[in-house]
Amino acid sequence: MVDPFELWRLMWSFAISGGLEQLARAVPGPSAAARPRVADAIELSTFPTLGRVRMELATMVLLEQREPSRTKAPPVVIVAPYAVHDASIADFAPGHSLAQTLAEGGAGSVALTFWKSATAEMRDYGIDAYLGDLNVAIDDLGGRASLVGLCQGGWLAAAYAARFPGKVARLVLAGAPIDPGAAESRITRALAAVPPTTVESLVAMTGGRISGALSLALWSQRMDDEYSAEAALQCAGDSALNERFDAWNSRTVDLPGVYFLEVAEWLFRENRLARGCFPALGRSARLSNIKAPMFVLAAAEDEIVALPQALAAKSLCRATSVAVRIEPGRHLSLFMGLRTLGGAWRDIARWLKGGADGALRKAPAARSPCGSEEAARPRHARSRQVVLGKDAAGQLRPADWVRLV
Repeated sequence: MVDPFELWRLMWSFAISGGLEQLARAVPGPSAAARPRVADAIELSTFPTLGRVRMELATMVLLEQREPSRTKAPPVVIVAPYAVHDASIADFAPGHSLAQTLAEGGAGSVALTFWKSATAEMRDYGIDAYLGDLNVAIDDLGGRASLVGLCQGGWLAAAYAARFPGKVARLVLAGAPIDPGAAESRITRALAAVPPTTVESLVAMTGGRISGALSLALWSQRMDDEYSAEAALQCAGDSALNERFDAWNSRTVDLPGVYFLEVAEWLFRENRLARGCFPALGRSARLSNIKAPMFVLAAAEDEIVALPQALAAKSLCRATSVAVRIEPGRHLSLFMGLRTLGGAWRDIARWLKGGADGALRKAPAARSPCGSEEAARPRHARSRQVVLGKDAAGQLRPADWVRLV
């Protein structure tokens, strides 16, 4: 648990050590207009799949595949988490790229919301700014898309699907905190230890933004297992890949203060999304309004998003069918792990493509620079998959079957 005294110690440490930098960033000088565009600053050559900028908006750069997809399935938008790290987690490295797995599996043309690190001008952006730009991106892609929400990108994708049910073809939620009140997690325990006024003071003291370095220091305390390259990538022995992971882990993004406060209060403390009163572009986003078929993916050992928080989607999204799959591993391995990408995400790619039983077939093992880690997978490390249907009254009925794959 994060103790309030430790929070204040970290705040003052960052304020003292980075005070001049914070001031310079909060009050842009005359040369601000000459700074390169964010899109120009992204190293597109490092991404295995998403090597082209489709458009740049106030909150994001929308990336897409270098090579257009020939599939007729609706486009797929990966809604990246906007919390501590940048969105390259979705296209990390060959063999460890969720975007690559979806594209090669024929899921549809793949795009990614590469959220911008908050500048001083963005300090008053709230959740609506991000939902609004996501809406613009989907309109630019044709007005209807499948969404793949990762971690905190998951609740944003779910809120969007609830606000605009006709614009979402299919919805995947991976490690997403849909009902933070369903169980404790690292984030909920940390927030419970800190009064809202303390968080507001933190935002005010840092010029209306939350430093990514501070976020990493707060949320990664005593999380060595979660933030290790071996646990995240589900392989060991490749020093270059481990160094790449460490570089990603140290590369953080700043958040607008208003956005940070709204997420902390509305989502985690007040649990408005699960309660059906989450404000979204002038209306309340109700999960029961989601019409798109859903696939929920969760990690058995996730300490950042507890299983009940993620699995709550199957009972809260009552107007659609929900498939649930629980994979062995930790939070980050859901998005970049060799075993999870080679199994669950290949199945999800087929499901997104539109095959009725696409999610139920076992995919062949993936190959990676890490070697044959999949072959060494223990027998007990099998995923549990549950498919839920509807009865004549439109209510979720008990699982048709439960199967180990």
